Amino acid sequence: MATPLGYITWSVPPDLQLGHFTVHLYGLLFAVGLFAGGLVVIALMKQYKTSQSYLIYAFLGIIIGARLFHCVFYDPYYYLAHWQEVLLPVVVDNDGGLRFSGFWGFASHGGVIGLMVALYIFCRRNNVGYLAICDVFAIATPITGAFIRLGNLMNSEILGKPADISTAFVFTNVDNVLRYPANLYEALWYFVLFAVLWFWYKKKGFASYKSGFYTGVAFLGVAVFRFFIEFIKEDQEKYINALPLNMGQLLSIPFVVAGVILVWYCSRREDTNQVR
Repeated sequence: MATPLGYITWSVPPDLQLGHFTVHLYGLLFAVGLFAGGLVVIALMKQYKTSQSYLIYAFLGIIIGARLFHCVFYDPYYYLAHWQEVLLPVVVDNDGGLRFSGFWGFASHGGVIGLMVALYIFCRRNNVGYLAICDVFAIATPITGAFIRLGNLMNSEILGKPADISTAFVFTNVDNVLRYPANLYEALWYFVLFAVLWFWYKKKGFASYKSGFYTGVAFLGVAVFRFFIEFIKEDQEKYINALPLNMGQLLSIPFVVAGVILVWYCSRREDTNQVR
């Protein structure tokens, strides 16, 4: 709630206790995001006749890609020393034993790349158009990202830098510093981007553009915003602090380039958006 000084105190516990069960709000919102995105994909895929196993491919691609990218790009030294924790939901105790902890640490850029690799494998095995399938997932992906960022908010993580504004948050589970609520900004933008892509599709459909167009627009919408919001976010990695850009920005640049190329390329192609 807002304090008399105008800033917002965020003291929400990351876990919800339901009797003897503990629900991790981040994990819950991550699951809600995947479910919501899946519903959108299913709705858009009804017009195509193909195997629904794409959902399994997509789920595995997102989880594996997001996890590997976090370990490789955001905390490589830790995971080189604790390799068991890369794909297993455990942590290594001081005595060398393993303790269940659940997964923590996923990179959104890796989730997207993992998804695209998984969809490529699916399309090759089922003889369907790759970019057309990517367009379907491009429309759905922002809503998944929005719920994941809300999960980060519940976890009081991916915080903004210190801020002197009336809408600043104090994440009391971390410290008493006034900060930009960067995780909330991202969540709100992804909801907006999803709405734009959804209504754009409802008005124009897939046939109005060439395969890959929506993918390019989604790349630009996410990556450009991500690049600039990183300027008000605390760095999540420590080993490249000497560089003028942080890891989130460096990983966003290829997506911006790919988005520009896709939008330009698709505007020049002769075939329409379709799944064979």
